[in-house]
Amino acid sequence: MFEKIANFEKELSEFTNSPYVVTTDCCTHAIELCLRLDTITKCKFSAYTYLSVPMTMKKLNIDYELIEESWCGEYKFHNTRIWDSARCLQPNMYRKGQLQCVSFGYSKPVDIGRGGAIFLDCFESYKKLLAMRYDGRDLSISPWINQKEFELGFHYKMNPEECVRGSNALASYKLKNNFDIKQVSYPDCRELKIKEMVAEYKLKGKTGV
Repeated sequence: MFEKIANFEKELSEFTNSPYVVTTDCCTHAIELCLRLDTITKCKFSAYTYLSVPMTMKKLNIDYELIEESWCGEYKFHNTRIWDSARCLQPNMYRKGQLQCVSFGYSKPVDIGRGGAIFLDCFESYKKLLAMRYDGRDLSISPWINQKEFELGFHYKMNPEECVRGSNALASYKLKNNFDIKQVSYPDCRELKIKEMVAEYKLKGKTGV
């Protein structure tokens, strides 16, 4: 199962010149893992982004600021090493020392409907992200029930079938030999209101024995 995932990650590594690649089930979760990895508590970024990004900030209780900043293909979370590169996938695109998050979702350069990846060059961060994206599991231990201690992890991995589709789509993308970034407009998230979710619980008494 993991061989197909590893193959896709290797192909992405060779294409982007990123020493390490960690695939995820979507770009939003890739960004979330990077924010958790670096324990980001405060940042600012372009207001013109997809809704899931500020929602992730809310989820992680990060103090964030939406700023007036145009971008094409990718933008950086200021005061971090994290990039939202959802609309960018180019040869040798990797920047040394950075965490670049890409998407394989609808209308993205390599479109398989869903999926994402993190590009990085730090081995220790790579090992941590591998565990974080798959329930804190150590894949050298099989079956997983033999593992008794886990770091906090999440069920954010791509499945093997998605990685096979990703490999095929990447191969077709490379044949086009046209990697121009298309400008896409996003709404100003400063104009959107994200409501806090409040859970309501009702206690029901039992009657009769």
